[in-house]
Amino acid sequence: MILSSLFIASTQNMGKGVFTSERIRSGTIVEKSPVIVMRPEDRKLLDQTLLHDYIFEWGETKNGCCMALGYVSMYNHSYKSNCEYEMDYEKELITIKSVRPIKAGEELLINYNGTWNDSKPVWFDAK
Repeated sequence: MILSSLFIASTQNMGKGVFTSERIRSGTIVEKSPVIVMRPEDRKLLDQTLLHDYIFEWGETKNGCCMALGYVSMYNHSYKSNCEYEMDYEKELITIKSVRPIKAGEELLINYNGTWNDSKPVWFDAK
């Protein structure tokens, strides 16, 4: 399920991202997408490729990974995002939900740390 107002477009600094053509209320589920779960051995290989930037840690111990289908892998990162994601390990789904109202034309952003306002540096900011 992907909200019909969502679309992929170019951003100013982050390649492509997910945007909305309509206003979205806070607490709206904007996407619910299945994932392809991979083993820890697969993750070691994927970490050596461009896909490293598009996979999610997976499982209670976070030693596996998954590739999300739908638009999920296209959401860009922000430490003060307007959306959050939730993983359902049993059903193998990732759900994206707005955490505040989002204006038409605005980019939807998630915090790659898992919590919408977590300021811990992510891998591409950690120096």
